[in-house]
Amino acid sequence: MSRSTSVKQTDSAGGIVINRHGEVLIVSQRGNSWSLPKGHLEPGESALDAAIREIAEESGVNSLTMLQDLGCYERYRIGKGGIGENRTEIKKIHLFLFKTTQLELNPQDKKHPEARWVVPRLVADLLTHPKDREFYLSCLQHIAQVA
Repeated sequence: MSRSTSVKQTDSAGGIVINRHGEVLIVSQRGNSWSLPKGHLEPGESALDAAIREIAEESGVNSLTMLQDLGCYERYRIGKGGIGENRTEIKKIHLFLFKTTQLELNPQDKKHPEARWVVPRLVADLLTHPKDREFYLSCLQHIAQVA
């Protein structure tokens, strides 16, 4: 019981973003891990608003059409250097499915130095955290309808 009280619980939101070529957006975290664009909710901010803000900050993509609420999952934070898990923080991650006509990527957040468009079938292999891969794979049917 004491373990659960010592673990920081945070809420994050982000998205699976698909461009007009059917490619999916992924972002580098600190240059040592890859994930879908997402980040912490600000006080009073809705999950959808946070997702849109985080996608823009981490990739420069700000022209988004929300297609579907994909739901939530929980996972521990990625460990230092992109290795393993940091069990001091558990994240509840809320993801949405978006489409965009924007192709140019220009990350605004220095903690996310790179963003890439990737064909859907290769995304899961690039995602660092196993729970991110698992959730992404569970969404492939929804992605295929857009891509």
